Amino acid sequence: MNITIDVKDVDAKVEVKVKGEIDAYTAPKLRESLFPLSEQEKVKMTVNLSEVTYMDSTGLGVFVGLFKNVRAYNGDFAIEGLSDRLKRLFDITGLGDIINIKSDAEGEQS
Repeated sequence: MNITIDVKDVDAKVEVKVKGEIDAYTAPKLRESLFPLSEQEKVKMTVNLSEVTYMDSTGLGVFVGLFKNVRAYNGDFAIEGLSDRLKRLFDITGLGDIINIKSDAEGEQS
């Protein structure tokens, strides 16, 4: 189970592209990579999950923590590129109503 995390951090604007699977084995690496970046004042963090093939509850926990951290520093947090399966996972858990999820087609909140 592999994960690749590409991060661009310029002037408190963080763009992240995640590839692979997010599960109990890879979630700690994702957390270690992103949590320090979420602690910038007024950071704007966007995480693209278009190349994530699988995510379990451990991954959801990482995103909840990131969302809370970014908000604690008065920043903005968004997720984009969700497959139908991942979108359903966020919706079933109620996170789709809390976290800004951008649709691929319009780049707007869904």
